[in-house]
Amino acid sequence: MSVETATSAGAAVATPPDERPPLHSGDRLTRAEFARRYALHPEIQKAELIDGVVYVASPTRHRQHGRLHLILVAWLGVYSAATPGVDGSNNATVLLDLENEHQPDALLRLEPIHGGRSRVTRDDYIEGPPDLIVEVAASSAAYDLHDKKRVYARSGVQEYLVAQAYERRVDWWELREGVFTPLPLEADGTLRSRVFPGLWLDPAALWAGDAAALLATLQRGLANPAHAAFVERLRATSGATPAS
Repeated sequence: MSVETATSAGAAVATPPDERPPLHSGDRLTRAEFARRYALHPEIQKAELIDGVVYVASPTRHRQHGRLHLILVAWLGVYSAATPGVDGSNNATVLLDLENEHQPDALLRLEPIHGGRSRVTRDDYIEGPPDLIVEVAASSAAYDLHDKKRVYARSGVQEYLVAQAYERRVDWWELREGVFTPLPLEADGTLRSRVFPGLWLDPAALWAGDAAALLATLQRGLANPAHAAFVERLRATSGATPAS
């Protein structure tokens, strides 16, 4: 099977599989070359460029990744639906700088009109730091907690959440003076975003796989006056009028 790529003149050229340049973990590439090679390998489901180094993801397991990912995406989706001016995405490519092209598990971002620093490019990628990035990691040894964390802090990602499957631990950091600082666990056992008021997470419900309980905690956050005030600020920025 050949792969078609576009030339500078716009014509499609078939590239035989045995002539395609490889894309392997550990390769050191520019972002442009990484994007070119990634496009030539549709069989690779997920690859990222982190500080100029390629990471090709291994196959993911159901309970250690897939189920957690699904629950967290549902959690973010409900929050986004209840909060105008907040955009979310699942496994979207994020262009941070010339050496970093990431594909985080999920994210939330404020539109630029509301102060967000990321934008959607003409070819439908996210460019610039999203306000919240969420990753599911197999363990604390994963690069999500090391290489990615350093890049996200340097790039200005405001909050970073990592769910570690083996340790059954959630770490949620906020950026303070260029350094990620852990968000405190509240008295009721929840973690609460500072960037997105009302975005409350119940780690115990997450590890129990109880999506209903997780979303019930989120609904409590959405009913909190801080979320209502946040929505009003977003509407005022966009010039929208409150619903009657």
